[in-house]
Amino acid sequence: MSIDLSEFHDIFFEECGEGLSVMESGLLTLDKGTDVEEINAIFRAAHSIKGGGASFGFTDISEFTHVMETLLDEMRDGRREVSQDIVDLLLESVDVLRDMVSAAREGEECDLERAASTKAKLDQVLSGESPSAEAATEAPPGDAASSESSGGDQPPPVWTIQFRPGKDLLKGGNDPAKLFRELENLGPLTIVADTSNLPNFDELKPEECYLSWTLELSADVDEAAIKEVFSWVEDESDLTIARKSVEEAPAQEAASEAADQAAPEQAAPATEQGDKEPEAQAKDAKSAPPAKKAEEKPAPKAAAKPKAAGQSKESGSIRVGIDKVDALINMVGELVITQSMLSQASSKIEQGVMENYEQLLDGITQLERNTRELQESVLQIRMLPISFSFSRFPRLVRDLSKNMGKVIELKMTGEHTEVDKNVLEKIGDPLVHLVRNSLDHGIETPDTRVEKGKPETGTLELCAYHEGGDIIIKVIDDGAGLNREKILGKAIDKGLVGENEDLSDERVFNLIFQPGFSTADQVSDVSGRGVGMDVVRRNVRDLGGNVSINNNETGAGSTVTIRLPLTLAILDGQLVRIGKEIYIVSLVSIVETLQMNSENIKRVTGQSELYRLRDDYIPVIRVNKLFDSDSGTDDLLDGLLVVVESDGHRVGLFVDDLLGQQQVVIKSLETNFKQIQGISGATILGDGTVALIMDVPGLIQRHFENCKIGGAYQLAA
Repeated sequence: MSIDLSEFHDIFFEECGEGLSVMESGLLTLDKGTDVEEINAIFRAAHSIKGGGASFGFTDISEFTHVMETLLDEMRDGRREVSQDIVDLLLESVDVLRDMVSAAREGEECDLERAASTKAKLDQVLSGESPSAEAATEAPPGDAASSESSGGDQPPPVWTIQFRPGKDLLKGGNDPAKLFRELENLGPLTIVADTSNLPNFDELKPEECYLSWTLELSADVDEAAIKEVFSWVEDESDLTIARKSVEEAPAQEAASEAADQAAPEQAAPATEQGDKEPEAQAKDAKSAPPAKKAEEKPAPKAAAKPKAAGQSKESGSIRVGIDKVDALINMVGELVITQSMLSQASSKIEQGVMENYEQLLDGITQLERNTRELQESVLQIRMLPISFSFSRFPRLVRDLSKNMGKVIELKMTGEHTEVDKNVLEKIGDPLVHLVRNSLDHGIETPDTRVEKGKPETGTLELCAYHEGGDIIIKVIDDGAGLNREKILGKAIDKGLVGENEDLSDERVFNLIFQPGFSTADQVSDVSGRGVGMDVVRRNVRDLGGNVSINNNETGAGSTVTIRLPLTLAILDGQLVRIGKEIYIVSLVSIVETLQMNSENIKRVTGQSELYRLRDDYIPVIRVNKLFDSDSGTDDLLDGLLVVVESDGHRVGLFVDDLLGQQQVVIKSLETNFKQIQGISGATILGDGTVALIMDVPGLIQRHFENCKIGGAYQLAA
């Protein structure tokens, strides 16, 4: 039986992502001063990535991270001063390492030229000199640190390592060959295998390890560095490490020659046996001269895990706290008790004992309560802090502000606010667009801010909090704010609004979400092409939320507010009847429901109907006509008006009746049928019938398109 390490690759890649995030956020804090604890955290993250890369065969990742680790080690020991240039180089290295991990995950080849260039810069910093790029890229992995300490005059010390793994080593997914490759990163290595414990063929168990090894390592390292290589297997192995004296060192060459002579004889028995795992063990026993071993590097593609058929690119895993798992187990236990109660009551009723009818009703009530609690517990498992999305912005703000010549302070509040994993994954890109717009269009340059009487340091704030059943995310800046006249002028030029239309400030500001709309005087590599804000609105709507923008005080910046549901799986809805059809409207969208009277009903000539609600007129949407359905009443006085709101627009949905409220499980209509504007999904009701879930923003847009109304309503004379 062969042990396939590829099943552990996904876990390794996820841990790499977490480690890279720790390294990046830690390096950004070093901009503001040296923190030894922070450097230690960065070092530990780099060390974990290096060790995992070596263990799973991603040698290019391990070798690159080893150089970073060496530089970080000097920084934490105080041998090298932390400077802005070094922080910038390490941040660049994190970017390169992230690309290498991504390439390994996808089974592709990374940008070797970029990786070699960055590694050469790291080697130059470590050497304290300015060697040519060619010399730096040709240096064997791991030689940078050892050559510096040894000075090249004295031969490095020789370490003798006796490694006798336990029989169950292979069962845990450990591969001795990968440990030896990690040792080769420290210096030249000679390997001699002991095959004396190999059993007869009929007694051989492929999943057990029968070999042991004697290794000699020539490297100027301490014993702790060698032990660290074996730290993952030290509990199931017998390990002895001894440093040779200077007189014994020449014996290394003789041992190497003996290993070369012994290797063919050791490989023969395993080859004759023909079993895959012993063959691999015997090949590991074969040693080679140090120079030759250093040149042998597995191709990066070979170690990458191929994607299984049908495997989604978005599939992943979630780390769940033990308390959430315990709560889930407790709820399952309650369900078992309730099921037992119902079974007992139903069996007695079948026997004609009707006095157990109340017990059955009590059991159903208990089942309903347990189901609701179980549902909440399962949803909690999918909830992750929004800091996973916010964590990218310190680096983004730092780099963009530096390129733009601006001084910007980023503040983040509510990072621990939890949101559904799917929402978290899809909100990242819209937030990036908003942050880039604030940095480019909103916050001014230091000179301009000083002229306006502002501090030269601009402030960008990201905040998140729960409000009712939603999560609110705000992007706030103290920049120049929105220019109402400029936005309105652009909208008139583009034909989005009429010259004589009287629009509120909120509606004017929200015009920037129209496709192709931009007030930038110059196109930059950050923004100004009119692409971005419309994408933000579309992506937020796809998540069942809405986005709006408001000006702060004049010249004091702007605030973009995103409102999203906590989860995309379950909806609190209001059931409405239109003729024989049942529809569901999200409770979050509903403002109020009322019975209409004829005095407040007005009609736009040949186009639509309006209803006067207090001091405002709102359009009335006949849902049955919008979907070309003949069901439902035609008289507005015979039905109800459900007032809903989206993106600052209020409309009334004309329905026949309200049926009640309930939580519904959302089923994708696009996956099972096709996409329909105004319908976001479907659900199955308790009686087995299918009800469509209304998409309020889509309904409003579809209504406006059908009526050819741009947003302002002129009453008929």
